[in-house]
Amino acid sequence: MHRVPASQVVYSMSARHQPVLRVALPARLTFETLDCFAGQVKSCADTVATLDFSRVNPATGPVYLEGVRPGDVVAVHIREIRVSSPGIMVAAPGAGVLGDLVQQPETKMVEIKDGQVQLGLLTVPVAPMIGVIGLAPAEEDIPCGVPGRHGGNMDTTLIAAGSTVYLPAQVEGGLLAMGDLHALMGDGEIMVSGVEVAGEVDVTVTCVPNWSLEYPLVVTPRWVAVLASAATLDEAATLATRQMAGMLQAWLGCSLNEAGMLLSAVGQLQISQVVDPLKTARMALPRHMLRQLGVPLAF
Repeated sequence: MHRVPASQVVYSMSARHQPVLRVALPARLTFETLDCFAGQVKSCADTVATLDFSRVNPATGPVYLEGVRPGDVVAVHIREIRVSSPGIMVAAPGAGVLGDLVQQPETKMVEIKDGQVQLGLLTVPVAPMIGVIGLAPAEEDIPCGVPGRHGGNMDTTLIAAGSTVYLPAQVEGGLLAMGDLHALMGDGEIMVSGVEVAGEVDVTVTCVPNWSLEYPLVVTPRWVAVLASAATLDEAATLATRQMAGMLQAWLGCSLNEAGMLLSAVGQLQISQVVDPLKTARMALPRHMLRQLGVPLAF
C-alpha cells in the first residue's frame, strides 16, 4: 500500500509535473485529498468573495505508473472513500444554473456524522464520490477544474466506491492525480458545489492490455457509462452517445443503425455536471445487458 499525502497537490493536469511517487502496477494506493477550496473555508464568514481562486480544485499527485505508455488504458478501481466533517457548500452570484438569481455569496458548513449529512432539517445518507480524477494531457496544461478526454473535473456521481474509472493515457507513466471529494452531490451540481469535503480514497490501479479508449469510461456494478465534456451540454451529449455507439459496433459487430436503436431503447443519456468551464454528459448502458449480449468486456 502506498500513501499519497495531501501536502502534494497540483492545480493542473500536466506532463510537466514531477511525480510525487512512482509505482509498479498493479498498485494499491491511498490518496489523501484536500477539499475543493484547499482548506481556505473555515467558517460561514469565508465566502467565495474571500477565496484565492488560484488555490481551487487541488488534486493530490501526480503518481507515475510504471510501464504505462501513451495509448494504454489505465483502470482505477475505487475501493473506499472516507470523508471528513464538516462539509462545505457555497452560493455565488453569477455561478451555476441559479447564479443570475443569486444576490449575495453565502457559505454553509454542513455536519457529517455517523454516515449522515445534515442539510438543515433534512438528514441524508452520505454518498461519497470523486469530482476530479485524471491523467496528464499530452500537450497543454489543463486546470484541475476543467474536464476532458484526460478526465479532470468530471463531477460524475457514478465515480464512487465500487466503481472503476478507465482513462486513456497520453503520456509516459500516465501521471494520475485526484481530489475534489463530495460527501453528497446531485447530478448537475447546479449550485457549483456539492457537499465539498477533504478525505481519503483507496484505489487499485492497473493497466488494461490490448484495449484502446478515446474518452473516460466508468463501470459500476450496474452501469457502463462513457463520459464526454464539451463547451455545451448538447455537444457533450452528442460526443458521449457517438462514442458509446462506436463501442457497441466494435463489441457486437453491428451496424450504426443497430447500435443507435439499441441505445435509443435501453441507453440512459444523463447529465453529470453543468457548472464547469466544459459541461459533462454520460451515455450509460445497464451492465447486465452487455453481458447478455455477449460483449467480451475488458472490465
